[in-house]
Amino acid sequence: QVQLVESGGGLVQTGGSLRLSCAASGLTAGSVAMGWFRQAPGKERELVAAISSRGSTYYADSVKGRFAISRDNAKNTVYLQMNTLKPEDTAVYYCAARRGVLLRTNLDEYAYWGQGTQVTVSS
Repeated sequence: QVQLVESGGGLVQTGGSLRLSCAASGLTAGSVAMGWFRQAPGKERELVAAISSRGSTYYADSVKGRFAISRDNAKNTVYLQMNTLKPEDTAVYYCAARRGVLLRTNLDEYAYWGQGTQVTVSS
C-alpha cells in the first residue's frame, strides 16, 4: 500500500522560509515522478513543482526562483524548499506520486496523494 506523508507546514511571516517533506512508503520515490500541489480556499488545486525519476524539474511561474523541489532516495523522501514566502502562497500543500517516471503537470496523472499540510504566510 502506497502512503505519502507530508510534514513541515506551519505559520510563517512574509519573506520567511519553510521546508516541506514527503515521506513515501510502498513505492520508491526515486523511481517515479513526484509533485507538490497546493490548494487555496475557493481555488482549484494547482501544481507547484514536480520532479521526474531522472531529476528533471518543473516549477509553476508563480514560484520560480523561490521554491526548489528535491529528493533524497536514501530516505525515500521528497522535499519542497520554499523561500521568500508571500501571503498568496497560503494553501494546503499536497505531495503526489505518479506510477510513471516522466514528469507531468496534470493532477489527473498522479495516482497517489498525501493528506496535505497547511502553509500559512502572514502579511
